[in-house]
Amino acid sequence: MAHAFEVNATPLDPRLLDSPVIRQARIDLAACFRMAARLGMGEGICNHFSCVVPGHDDLFLVNPYGLAFTEVTASSLLICDFHGRVVAGEGTPEATAFFIHAQLHRLHPRAKTAFHTHMPNATALCMLEGDPFIWAGQTALKFYDRMRVDEHYNGLALSDAEGERIAGAVDGADVLMLKNHGPLVLGASIAEAWDDLYYLERAAEVQLKAMASGRPLKSVPHEVARKACRVMLDGNAESARLHLESVKRQIARLEPDFAD
Repeated sequence: MAHAFEVNATPLDPRLLDSPVIRQARIDLAACFRMAARLGMGEGICNHFSCVVPGHDDLFLVNPYGLAFTEVTASSLLICDFHGRVVAGEGTPEATAFFIHAQLHRLHPRAKTAFHTHMPNATALCMLEGDPFIWAGQTALKFYDRMRVDEHYNGLALSDAEGERIAGAVDGADVLMLKNHGPLVLGASIAEAWDDLYYLERAAEVQLKAMASGRPLKSVPHEVARKACRVMLDGNAESARLHLESVKRQIARLEPDFAD
């Protein structure tokens, strides 16, 4: 259930926002939207991915209100500031996209990228009492020391105050599971956020399959889980980069208009 957000456009010299590195960020982010759509991670015209504009830490790229993930292109992405102004692009962000993402990027400078979806498996775990993960599967261990849970659902995020509250719940984590809502993934790069988003959904999917068997799940001991997480993070940035490159190659073959 998306909500439009009223903003006032502020003129900005377009040459400042048309560098090759910004263009590449647009292409990378658009590829993530398209692959997320193909994997069933989108939900209508809701949900949002954002990233800080390279070279402009007070601006962020985000999808415009009204487009499904499968319709997003590199050039359709908006550039907004933290005050709700669209400084480049046509349209407006969805309201919760602005209130959540602006505060995340403002209060967590390390979070260059923020992905929020209602992807079905991870969102299903957000609906359960207690900790979302049982830490029984190897893929899940990628997030063992990197996840927090926000237990306090307050309805739609339609204010700076709620955005700030959600940002506060992050508490240094890379993944925030919003109870009764869905997952939020933060990354130092678009590639790292995509990599985490993908594997988070896969980990949730296999846990739900195991739970459906009705048999008890065998959790991994704490020290083993912690060590596995550390090992998986060694070289993670390069692995994530290669993962995103593979996504772009696939999308370029299947939906070449994503880079328009």
